[in-house]
Amino acid sequence: MIRAATAALLACVFTLPAAAETVAITGGRVVTMGQSGEIERGTVVVRDGRIVAVGAHVAVPPDAKIIDATGKTVTPGLVASGTALGLIEVRTVETTDDRGTSARDLSAAFDAGYGLNPDSLLIPVARLGGITRAIATPAYDDKAGRELLFAGQAAAIALDGAPMLMRRGVAMVLEMGDAGAERAGGARAAELVALRAIFAEVRDFKARRAAYDRGETRTYTLSRADLEALVPVVEGRMPLLVSVNRASDIRDVLALARSERLKLILEGASEGWRVASDIAAAGVPVLVTPVENTPASFEALGATLSNARRLGEAGVTVAIQGNGNHREREMRYNAGNAVANGLDWQAGLAAITINPARIFGLSDRIGSLDPGKDGDVVVWDGDPLDTLARPVAVLIRGAEQPMHSRATELRDRYLPTVLSPANGEKP
Repeated sequence: MIRAATAALLACVFTLPAAAETVAITGGRVVTMGQSGEIERGTVVVRDGRIVAVGAHVAVPPDAKIIDATGKTVTPGLVASGTALGLIEVRTVETTDDRGTSARDLSAAFDAGYGLNPDSLLIPVARLGGITRAIATPAYDDKAGRELLFAGQAAAIALDGAPMLMRRGVAMVLEMGDAGAERAGGARAAELVALRAIFAEVRDFKARRAAYDRGETRTYTLSRADLEALVPVVEGRMPLLVSVNRASDIRDVLALARSERLKLILEGASEGWRVASDIAAAGVPVLVTPVENTPASFEALGATLSNARRLGEAGVTVAIQGNGNHREREMRYNAGNAVANGLDWQAGLAAITINPARIFGLSDRIGSLDPGKDGDVVVWDGDPLDTLARPVAVLIRGAEQPMHSRATELRDRYLPTVLSPANGEKP
């Protein structure tokens, strides 16, 4: 009996999504986050994995499977940024944690696009929060005490596993502030000097590859793999995703990016509101967790619930993050919190859909409900920024996804037992 129950559970967990077909989502309030704006009673048609029509008067193909969204809200799939979905399973089990490496000659070349696990049990949980795509982001593994500055390259992924990898090298990950200073020898100035020296080396390597191969150059600080990985960064083709919080540190990294001609994305920015005009003038987007409102460290003394609103009002493109890899589904709750603290509702939804898509160069494929884009669509039974709302249908690349996870399967299995008459409760 135990074996049968285990088999049934595994079958539920690893159920494959249905193949893409023609699907028409009809009658709902469609918030496209794109060219068509908001449609009170609209239709979205998806064929062969792509959106082919969006509007109030769209003809429904006769062969389409119809999803009735009357009284419901239809949005693009949510995009999680700065997550480790696909890279981690259980924090305390090292063999399930592929976020980073402690290798002493590998940092910038570490690529989160390799080793992804499409069968991770965290993915169905995230999907039930309306998340259809994510930016799998490497983290530092400093157990060996290495001093290499970069964590590696982030990758864009799809949460349907078919295939999981969407695009490699969407950003190069770097910590500054307290953590970066410690890794560079204990001082912020040390990291800034080291970074400028590294970028100079990368430019020299780029110009003298042939001489490097002949052994005719000086010895560089980084391995060849890391030097090659940083070439797109110094060329401005790959953004540098910098985790930083203190206002003065933000100014320093803006100055670094300006002098080195780097494309920059800020993450964290707890005190970003204090330098919002500087960030906006530089055209730099910010990934924030808007529920951070306590001085958890000396570099976040100015943390406030109004950070997202103030950044947005200054003209900064803001994306909102979740609360950690096992709690990415709470990303929309964070957006709701930002709205409760003054951020416009449309801006709150944009911060978890089209904005992260734009920030990571993916808006040609995802982030809005526009013809030609991938068929990532979520149908909600209420306001997607309301904690009580739930998705009733999730499509990724036009294929309907299973609406259960291991958590819901365990709930359904054991809740009837807990509420059985034998325990003195009504079933």
